[in-house]
Amino acid sequence: MPVDVAEFLLAVSGVSATLLGTFIVGVFFYLDLSHYRSATSTTIPIDRYMRVAVRWVFVAYSLPLLLPLVLVFAEPIWGALTFLALIAMLLAATVGTVRQVLTRGGAGSSMPLILNEWITTAAVLIAFVLPWLIGGWPPEPSAYIPSLVIAIAASFASTAALVISEFDSTIALPRPREEAPRSRRGTRRRYAEESRDTRVRADQTLG
Repeated sequence: MPVDVAEFLLAVSGVSATLLGTFIVGVFFYLDLSHYRSATSTTIPIDRYMRVAVRWVFVAYSLPLLLPLVLVFAEPIWGALTFLALIAMLLAATVGTVRQVLTRGGAGSSMPLILNEWITTAAVLIAFVLPWLIGGWPPEPSAYIPSLVIAIAASFASTAALVISEFDSTIALPRPREEAPRSRRGTRRRYAEESRDTRVRADQTLG
């Protein structure tokens, strides 16, 4: 079934925009949880990784979101330059996440985060070389399609890994203790003892 390249690229951009919007909503929920975590525990090293990982996902989604628009409405040379700029930002963000993973305790004990980090790093490198191998210079718009699909898949996988790791981290959070209900009899006894102590102190002051 033949598919028009321009329509496909615009569809990719629309899907990326939807996924990015959903991810932004999840980030707000994470920020709300991080306030609670900072109030109940010490600084957790994985929070640093989560920050750079969120930045990576934003950059990764920007590639299939912005590049198709340039490819459809501009000359191929502008598409190539846009791809180089976005992929350079993605490579820089990937270096940041890899460095954080190599830091002791950087990704915590979450196996999904560690596996996802190495898989997405390989995916970024593959997405970088594919357009030049397929289309030469400057590549045709259709030559970017495999890289755009890889970028969407890597972004979605990273989002899923972050969500799973966040569920794992919330299990370890301390639960608020519920105070046992006080009986009316105990309340009256405590009130009587406080009143007696107050009278004793008053008598000592007058004496």
